[in-house]
Amino acid sequence: MKLTLKHTVAAVALALISGVAMAAEHVVEMKNSGADGAMVFEPGFVKAEPGDTVKFVLVDPAHNSVSVEVPEGAEGWQSAINEGITVTLNEEGVYVYKCTPHAALNMAGVIQVGEAVNYDSAKAAVDKLTAAAATNKDRLTGYFEKVQK
Repeated sequence: MKLTLKHTVAAVALALISGVAMAAEHVVEMKNSGADGAMVFEPGFVKAEPGDTVKFVLVDPAHNSVSVEVPEGAEGWQSAINEGITVTLNEEGVYVYKCTPHAALNMAGVIQVGEAVNYDSAKAAVDKLTAAAATNKDRLTGYFEKVQK
């Protein structure tokens, strides 16, 4: 089969569209109760790739999502109380986030995007949040244990 300029342009366009379509959307629910206990992000650990988005969805009232640690060059985020937020994660590394009103209950989570280039600073953020929490002390540490170096 002889390829024409029209076929070549169509193939290039399809390849470009396919590359954009490969980015995934991960949904994290903000809940009063879930599989990991009270005041929880579900799932609490997400493994993503650069360019993926994470959509924080409000399931129960009085929650938000605020970044605590992000890799160098990445933008942090902060949603308002009772509002979801969608975050595009372009930089590789570990992102640690919390729910401001429920930080004392260790309502926090971890996202790994590609390589864990900021492993040590993310671990320090997890340790700080866990030390300040009144309950659920093992939950965030458990999520962080899923990070692959």
